[in-house]
Amino acid sequence: MDKIKTNFTVTEFIFLGLSSDPKTRIILFVLFLFFYVLSVAGNIVIITIIQLEPRLQTPMYFFLTHLSFLDICYTSTNVPQMLSNMVGRKQTIPFSSCATQMYFSLSFGMIECMLLGVMAYDRYVAICRPLHYTVIMDQNTCLQLAAISWSSSFLSSMVINVLTLSLPYCGPNVLNHFFCEVPSVLRLACTDTSLTELVVFIFSIIIVFIPFLLIVVSYVRILHSVLRMQSASGRYKALSTCASHLTVVTLFYGTAIFMYMRPQSKSSRAGGKVIAVFYTVVTPMLNPLIYSLRNQDVKGALRRVLAKQRT
Repeated sequence: MDKIKTNFTVTEFIFLGLSSDPKTRIILFVLFLFFYVLSVAGNIVIITIIQLEPRLQTPMYFFLTHLSFLDICYTSTNVPQMLSNMVGRKQTIPFSSCATQMYFSLSFGMIECMLLGVMAYDRYVAICRPLHYTVIMDQNTCLQLAAISWSSSFLSSMVINVLTLSLPYCGPNVLNHFFCEVPSVLRLACTDTSLTELVVFIFSIIIVFIPFLLIVVSYVRILHSVLRMQSASGRYKALSTCASHLTVVTLFYGTAIFMYMRPQSKSSRAGGKVIAVFYTVVTPMLNPLIYSLRNQDVKGALRRVLAKQRT
């Protein structure tokens, strides 16, 4: 750690944020505060419903609980800092706080990639191998898959952060972003960052692309099985259980691939901030809405829970 600290000459970073206009910043503050409250409240509702409803004590909703908790953690890592900067005079963050924010935001993003891949595998087993579902996706397997998702992501993020923080930062200290993210911090290093960028890209392949490949393979197999079903109602029921997950996958992976799966030198910084807003603020807010509006089980459970509260 002493060796790393000697490289630091920058003690804080200054965010450029999304806008320098005071009126625009106030509007964005109100909008993003609303999104943040809705995101946290919505995900808490999803977790509560799953815990209270015995019919939802299945592997699919076990992983959805993890996903909802993860969304709360992820958005809470970045959005409060962003909101504070929008109304504060100084849009700064200490180097140590920036490093912490960068570590956890990257960890939570990686965990979501892993969980979405695991959830796709769960749907594959449920639809393509229904007779073996309870044996394959038993409680121990679910706990192990969740533990692997969390631990491997935290470890991978630690490797990336150590490499990033080992670089010298001697100025400038202005981040063209609204929170600390590895690509934006790397641009301020006072040395060649090609090796670190290569490591980030490799981990992106492992953590982002491999779960994505699992999702694609799982849904190809699912589609093949569904097309072989002779019952139209059976096909509809099978596909309806996948609709919410596919929507979330499209939203999350569309932005993740755009941000991390191409060379940083070719990316648009302004466009990158817009995409970052989407997966930092908008997607965690939409996830509970998607799972509540498009999922018949969750809607039915919500009605039953509300009915119990009224009686």
